[in-house]
Amino acid sequence: MKSVYIFDACALIAFMNNEEGSDEVERVLKKAIEGNIEIFMNKINIFEIYYGIYGKEGKDTADEAYQRILKQPINVINNLKDEVFRVAGRIKAEYKLSLADSIVLGEAVAKNAVVLTSDHHEFDVIEKNESITFHWIR
Repeated sequence: MKSVYIFDACALIAFMNNEEGSDEVERVLKKAIEGNIEIFMNKINIFEIYYGIYGKEGKDTADEAYQRILKQPINVINNLKDEVFRVAGRIKAEYKLSLADSIVLGEAVAKNAVVLTSDHHEFDVIEKNESITFHWIR
């Protein structure tokens, strides 16, 4: 059985901006291209990237970034299944996380996946208290 990863927005942002940790994201993307793993990302988390770029650099740059994301070996999840809805809702309520971060974690639980992220600020407490596996890029 292939390993499954859920990308958090910050991991893909690091890759796209060639920030610290981008080499680790690239390594995971290459494994997906080779067929060794599967990568998923909820469209809400892609939306996080899009609106961030749109606010700083405008529509054209945001649209270009979105097209670049869609070319990656990432399975985009376009809906919110009931299991994800419930887990994300519980986690958001208990840990006061953002909606997008809660959805990443809900997807990870639903798919028994590893969360690829750099967001220690939000997720360190989750790693200590939940049975969710994290792959830290930095």
